[in-house]
Amino acid sequence: MTLNHVVLRALVVDDEALARGRMRTLLGDCTSPAVHCVGEAANAVQAMEVLQHQAVDVALLDIHMPGADGLALARSIQAMAQPPALIFVTAHAEHAVDAFELEAVDYLTKPVRLERLQSSLQKVERYVQSRRGLEANLAQEDVLIIQERGRTERIPVSHILYFKAELKYVTVRTATRSYILDGS
Repeated sequence: MTLNHVVLRALVVDDEALARGRMRTLLGDCTSPAVHCVGEAANAVQAMEVLQHQAVDVALLDIHMPGADGLALARSIQAMAQPPALIFVTAHAEHAVDAFELEAVDYLTKPVRLERLQSSLQKVERYVQSRRGLEANLAQEDVLIIQERGRTERIPVSHILYFKAELKYVTVRTATRSYILDGS
């Protein structure tokens, strides 16, 4: 299976400006998948502000920040209707179990190496592709095709109330009318 590569939209959340700048540089060096940093935040409040106004595929979160830490921010993000994938980026390895309990895609320790970041982003790319594929499948509603009096009717399956088999015909009933299928 080949994936159509997308440009991932990333949010970088870290209370240290230098760390945010380094992560932006690393993200700019990523090619497979390519990443566009759509925003950055120094704390949880700023991060939620960005997420309310910007579509984001992946949030790269520091854990130790003033105010709400990265784990609290992750809980808020997971409560969103369409949360981005989460990658924790921290100098502290002891929070990894908590991070994965919050369904993080990955957990990177600082200093982050480009190869390791690429590997994490490839996981995010697969996650985003599968989520988009699921949304596309849900958008394509199943229909029943009925040939009736020389016309073709497309009846959404969700509109069908019931089927009734009678000898060599099947009656298909919706809320507004009945259709006859020629078949048993």
